[in-house]
Amino acid sequence: MSVCSKLCSLVQSHPSMFHATNFLSTTPQNPLPYYLLTKCIVLLQSSASSKYKLRQIHAFSIRHGVSLHNPDMAKHLIFTIVSLSAPMSYAYNVFTRIHNPNVFTWNTMIRGYAESQNPSPALHFYRQMTVSCVEPDTHTYPFLLKAISKSLNVREGEAIHSVTIRNGFQSLVFVQNSLLHIYAACGYTESAYKVFELMKERDLVAWNSVINGFALNGRPNEALTLFREMSVEGVEPDGFTVVSLLSACAELGALELGRRVHVYLLKVGLRENSYVTNSLLDLYAKCGTIREAQQVFGEMSERNAVSWTSLIVGLAVNGFGEEALELFKEMEGQGLVPSEITFVGVLYACSHCGMLDEGFNYFKRMEEEYGILPRIEHYGCMVDLLSRAGLVKQAYKYIQNMPVQPNAVIWRTLLGACTIHGHLDLGEIARSHILKLEPKHSGDYVLLSNLYASERRWSDVQVVRRSMLKDGVKKTPGYSLVELGNRVYEFTIGDRSHPQSQDVYALLEKITELLKLEGYVPLTANVLADIEEEEKEQALCYHSEKLAIAFMLLNTAPAAPIRVVKNLRVCADCHVAIKLISKIYDREIVIRDRSRFHHFRGGSCSCKDYW
Repeated sequence: MSVCSKLCSLVQSHPSMFHATNFLSTTPQNPLPYYLLTKCIVLLQSSASSKYKLRQIHAFSIRHGVSLHNPDMAKHLIFTIVSLSAPMSYAYNVFTRIHNPNVFTWNTMIRGYAESQNPSPALHFYRQMTVSCVEPDTHTYPFLLKAISKSLNVREGEAIHSVTIRNGFQSLVFVQNSLLHIYAACGYTESAYKVFELMKERDLVAWNSVINGFALNGRPNEALTLFREMSVEGVEPDGFTVVSLLSACAELGALELGRRVHVYLLKVGLRENSYVTNSLLDLYAKCGTIREAQQVFGEMSERNAVSWTSLIVGLAVNGFGEEALELFKEMEGQGLVPSEITFVGVLYACSHCGMLDEGFNYFKRMEEEYGILPRIEHYGCMVDLLSRAGLVKQAYKYIQNMPVQPNAVIWRTLLGACTIHGHLDLGEIARSHILKLEPKHSGDYVLLSNLYASERRWSDVQVVRRSMLKDGVKKTPGYSLVELGNRVYEFTIGDRSHPQSQDVYALLEKITELLKLEGYVPLTANVLADIEEEEKEQALCYHSEKLAIAFMLLNTAPAAPIRVVKNLRVCADCHVAIKLISKIYDREIVIRDRSRFHHFRGGSCSCKDYW
């Protein structure tokens, strides 16, 4: 018999000791009820049926007339309910029967909601607490801020931040950590960093929160800088830190730094941490080193669905569609059930490798065999599959027959296909739908402008561009990133700000001459502007990826591969030029653009000119 069961039996055998009048008197001769409830807080944790036994004890006390007016009993009962993660409806029903709950009880309720799936009531309880003239203490705000961060309600977070300052709690480490977490979780990295700067004591939790905040909000450079500062201050990173670092390295394409993080995690024994190894696999896949990603996958002691999905998507975007589908078959053979995200990866592989029939077959199997209802992402993959195959009219008909409402991304996919394959009427239809859904997305103006320019309708191009100016829409500037010597360098079109610009431009002129000897003819149709042919050739020569490649040719060993991360899609002219550069200089050049990877080697590309 368990201790909990013995305690229940003891109460049943001494009912008089549980009578309300005896219970409310706290004499040394009558200690059992308080002892019982106090022990339950600790002892019930180890029992599989502890929630049920707690209800038994509570019911027994009610039958014997014990009220919740006694603050000790109320406090212990609420605390035990929350500690055991019992339904918060149970805790709430108990709470409503407590006369004048104290700050501990209010805090416990706030904590219970903060740790539940529905954190919103925590804020309501805090307001009711202040209305009831119960003063919050140092334990109130960390739980409250945790609830707010889960709700992603930064405005409430700012309001509570102000309250902590007025009440003199802002300097407490756990309050500061909570504030830091909410700003980082809500994407307010500057506010998070200001809190971080004001902290006198920065523990590992604080460092992790601010590093992860920068890594997840598109500021990987800052995340890596903070990690270096963390190392200087002698704070030892943990698995959470490593996951954030690997995420930042993957975003930047900082392969060498990621490899050093890999060495570190092996050194400190984090190789068995599934979150870390999945992040490591994702890093190598996003840096275009798919063989290293496969090696990490092969060495994993435990592979979950995330591991399989990460590698499937990694293979797909790196141009290994057949291998991605083979891996999916192996996953099925292992008896693992693919998720809806896994099928996004599978359909992505079919789309980017031109596997039209296979794509429709997997789409059908997803629902029929696995009972996964297609989401908008899956329909988007099918529209992309048809569009990339040049079946633009079929793609439009598919969109019209979809059982879900198409979003701007799907219409944008069709608009892009119309630009590439020259379907002006359908392009204008797609644009009209996008205007209703996302009226000020710069990429749509550019796509429509390009569509008109490809038809040499320059007056319509000017109308679109004037519309952009009128609506205050600015074109997203293209940039390319490369890693060299522990630093990440950024290049933009026509950029001359780099110290080596003179050498870079001189090399580009030489490269252009060598390209022409190989038969290269600039694809000036990609410069969709009404300017002279010579100006078009000049504009093409200084695209950001060509500047980045020239910089790396100047500063790396002859056989070293070159890796470039680009925020926009590679244009057709750059694609042709880079194929020839890889042949002339005998270099492997890996370009990660907005939609996929291009592995250039010996004058050819892994995408087989299909992207």
